[in-house]
Amino acid sequence: MSVNLSKGQAISLEKSGGGGLSTVRMGLGWQAAARKKGGLLKRLMGGGDIDLDASAVLFSGGNAEDVVYFGKLSDDANSVLHTGDNLTGGAGQEDDESIVVMLSRLPQRIDQIVFTVNSFTGQTFTEVERAFCRLLDEDTGEELARYTLAGGGSSTAMIMAKVRRQGAGWQMTAIGAPATGRTFQDLLPAITPHL
Repeated sequence: MSVNLSKGQAISLEKSGGGGLSTVRMGLGWQAAARKKGGLLKRLMGGGDIDLDASAVLFSGGNAEDVVYFGKLSDDANSVLHTGDNLTGGAGQEDDESIVVMLSRLPQRIDQIVFTVNSFTGQTFTEVERAFCRLLDEDTGEELARYTLAGGGSSTAMIMAKVRRQGAGWQMTAIGAPATGRTFQDLLPAITPHL
């Protein structure tokens, strides 16, 4: 059963029948907002597709150790995999980009993974509708949690969620913090307060 998360809410990542999850998938979906009609200049300035990018930054003791994004589809240990870049979004109902995390294969030193979303094309979230991230049990396809980005806003990026080690298992926390930047590198200072 999926949980709709609110900012700051955390859930334990255990299988519904007990035991820890071995592989999870963080899915990102979005749809470009309908554009208002206007003159040629307005259409030229505000036109085009919206390219949101999902990234996963892997941390060890507060230090960024590795990253997975459209330009680097796997971490060095091949335990986190990006499924590929979507340049336009979709209908905001299905995953447009996904990052698969093999929790059992992560190096022991990795204690947190922060998932971010940024507008590579520079549009703000006022131009995006139906943006969400969700966490699934990759083995069963069961949706475990969903965080919906509501209200748009003037930011160009979002620190969406983090997954962190908790004892022998993992916990997911919805962050939903707006940020500014076109790439994951731009977001590193904004991520630090959420570790």
